[in-house]
Amino acid sequence: MSAPRWVVAGGRAVRGWASGLSTTGLWVALLFFCASLTPSLIPRVWFYQAIVSGFSLAVGYGVGRACLGLVRMLGFRRPPSAAAQRRWLLALGVVALVAVPTMMILGARWQDRIRGLMGAEPGPAWNAPTQAVVAVLLAVALLQAVRGLRWCVRRVARLVGRWVPAPTARLVGFVVVAVLAVLVVDGTVVRGALSALNSIYANVDDGTREGVVAPTSPLRSGSPDSTQDWDTLGIQGRTFVAGGFDDATIADVAARRGIPADDVRSPVRTYAGMSSGETLDDVAANVIAELDRTDAWSRSVLAVVTTTGTGWVDPSFSDAFELMHSGDTAIAAMQYSYLPSWVSFVGDRSTPPAAGRALFEAVYEAWSARPEGERPRLVAYGLSLGSYGGQGAFSGLQDMAARTDGALWVGTPGFTDLWNDLAQHRDAGSPQIQPVLDGGHTVRWSATPGDASNLFDLPGEWPDPRIVYLQHPSDGVTWWNPDLVLGKPDWLREKRGAAVLPEMEWIPFVTFLQVTGDLMVAGDVPPGYGHSYHLEYVDGIAAVTAPERWTEADRTIIRDLMAEQPVES
Repeated sequence: MSAPRWVVAGGRAVRGWASGLSTTGLWVALLFFCASLTPSLIPRVWFYQAIVSGFSLAVGYGVGRACLGLVRMLGFRRPPSAAAQRRWLLALGVVALVAVPTMMILGARWQDRIRGLMGAEPGPAWNAPTQAVVAVLLAVALLQAVRGLRWCVRRVARLVGRWVPAPTARLVGFVVVAVLAVLVVDGTVVRGALSALNSIYANVDDGTREGVVAPTSPLRSGSPDSTQDWDTLGIQGRTFVAGGFDDATIADVAARRGIPADDVRSPVRTYAGMSSGETLDDVAANVIAELDRTDAWSRSVLAVVTTTGTGWVDPSFSDAFELMHSGDTAIAAMQYSYLPSWVSFVGDRSTPPAAGRALFEAVYEAWSARPEGERPRLVAYGLSLGSYGGQGAFSGLQDMAARTDGALWVGTPGFTDLWNDLAQHRDAGSPQIQPVLDGGHTVRWSATPGDASNLFDLPGEWPDPRIVYLQHPSDGVTWWNPDLVLGKPDWLREKRGAAVLPEMEWIPFVTFLQVTGDLMVAGDVPPGYGHSYHLEYVDGIAAVTAPERWTEADRTIIRDLMAEQPVES
């Protein structure tokens, strides 16, 4: 049996099913595949790396093919000879045999170096052959989909070409297929997927986590005295109102800090589930009813929390907040979606800020109606998608400072307008990973893993209200941005932050795909890195709303207790 023949025509290598593949495209695809194995922000297991590499292969091929087309458009139409084509293909095979194993070995080492910087154990050995096969299969599937679209363009162009010149027919074909593809993907695929996911997660929302039971304290939503039925709170709401340290632990911590027993209270936790109202304003009104019922306005501090996608409130925040103020606190939160944050991140960016605005406006109106000396300090908080949604309640920094007594924003997504605006106007010489704005007069950032005490390192006073951003240099949620496709961000022009390897460089297209992969696994790392902020909450909360006579000893007591708690995500 003779070996299959390569046929060379017009700069393309032809062999069986691979008919029409561009040699130039294959060279760029190889380059992109190798580049995808370079380090980024978060260590990845082989499967996620295979997905990143597969998309990189497909994009690289497309870039190479497009560059070849541009060269030909400029008049360089002379194709290489068949012999030259064969030499290029042979060279490609030789280079691939050397480069791919080498880069996969280096990639595994880079991944383990990142794990070491984060204090994590070395990862499992990469299944290199399987990883390569999955990447290639994914790339082939993507290329075949694009080929199908090109076939549709040609068919439309051929039909239209009966009445108009060929160049115009090709343009019409491209526009028609592009518009139809967008309509199908957005109107059918995306909406259908969102609807299906919404149904799936709505069923999940009906459940209750193991060990979670309805509270009996009248200070909790979902209790027998509450206006909100336990069954309406959703799985995350039920976990929130039933959680937290018990009164005995709060009292014990207060005693160790020298706080009189008379100043210790049982904390208020109010919550309304998505099913409790027809609109976001209705759900927010239910939260206000709970604040009224529990007399939350008599507390020393009231936190308005914009939750993540499913209605989750990070217990690392709520527990530290209540311990710090010896239970003399109230938290107001509500659910606005059944979908997890990653789905909303991609498919629904309008609801989180609408929910953040609905809740804060309702609380602020009720809070403002009370005499100034008879209302709690009002602070805002949000993590991840909750940070994005919470900041959507304000028109800018001045509005936030005017209507709150402080705010804590954690792991803010990179597409958040206010966060971007503040960072872009940072003082000259301050890095993007930890900006300084107006000398730190109102807003300050911390990017130190596990320790945000450096918020007070800047010279000069820091008057109330204080706005704090906690963000890690290794957090893919914060640094993901579509601009990474063709633009080098400042954080990759500057000195790399903690746990980010100096070998990480910006590579067009590839870095965007890598950080997209980082975004998906940003929480799968030890506290202090990626999207895990468990250890920084004490410092962040203290900077925004520390109680009187707050000391370093108080900080140590609460940090040590919080460090013993499991990290939830």
